[in-house]
Amino acid sequence: MSNFKMTDIISRIEKQLNDNTVIIYMKGSPEHPSCGFSSQAVQALSLCTSDFAYVDVLKDPDIRLALPKYAQWPTFPQLWVKKRLIGGCDIILEMFRNGDLLSLIKSCASKNREKN
Repeated sequence: MSNFKMTDIISRIEKQLNDNTVIIYMKGSPEHPSCGFSSQAVQALSLCTSDFAYVDVLKDPDIRLALPKYAQWPTFPQLWVKKRLIGGCDIILEMFRNGDLLSLIKSCASKNREKN
């Protein structure tokens, strides 16, 4: 992959992160996850909010290759909140179980309302 193309892909990733408070990069879609880890992660996220974006990395091979390098996180799914990597499936599930995921999502929602 050329440096020019990698720069373009990183710009796309940064735009997605800037445009979406909560975004999950996953295999498949929330309605049809293509792996067990993505399925578990999106189920936990969906119980906290319906207001999130997703990118199917199986349909976007450039992002699938570039995001692990950008994030310094090798696997999918990847949950990002306010341009910050939260983590993958195990972290998402742990945060869901202890209530931290819901708290994080609620704090983002209240901050978004304050801006409007």
